[in-house]
Amino acid sequence: MQVTNDRRQEERQAGGMLESLASHVTRWAGSSWGFGSAALIVLIWGVTGPIFHFSDTWQLVINTGTTIVTYLMVFLIQRTQNKDGMAIQLKLNELVAAIEGASNRLIDVEELSEEDLRTLHTHYQRLVSMARKDSDMVATHSIEEAERRHDEKRRRHTARPATKPPSE
Repeated sequence: MQVTNDRRQEERQAGGMLESLASHVTRWAGSSWGFGSAALIVLIWGVTGPIFHFSDTWQLVINTGTTIVTYLMVFLIQRTQNKDGMAIQLKLNELVAAIEGASNRLIDVEELSEEDLRTLHTHYQRLVSMARKDSDMVATHSIEEAERRHDEKRRRHTARPATKPPSE
């Protein structure tokens, strides 16, 4: 049992180190310094062309280097998109869960089948169609309605006792 826990701890540490490295590389690669470094490498490579008589080896150096960097960047970009997508979904899930009258079926909607998504899409297309028939914008977007919602939120917030967030 202890060996299993030790192994899990080591895996978490290794995963944490990889995540930290990936985050640092992602931030650096997306920075002005990252772009400047890449441009400088290409400039140095171009300037050294006449020195190496534009040989096949000279060309192979840049081709291999850019292929390796591109290969690694594909995974970094996918990691970033996955993390950003999950964060956005969590925020949207929180909004859906918090809004009275919103359908909780929309929480984790991205996990539904394509057929279920098409059914929901058809439902919301009908709602849009009905809203477009209502030519009076004030009927769906009034200042009074916004003020009422704001006041209701304020009343709910002040009515709740302060609680400590759960410890992690």
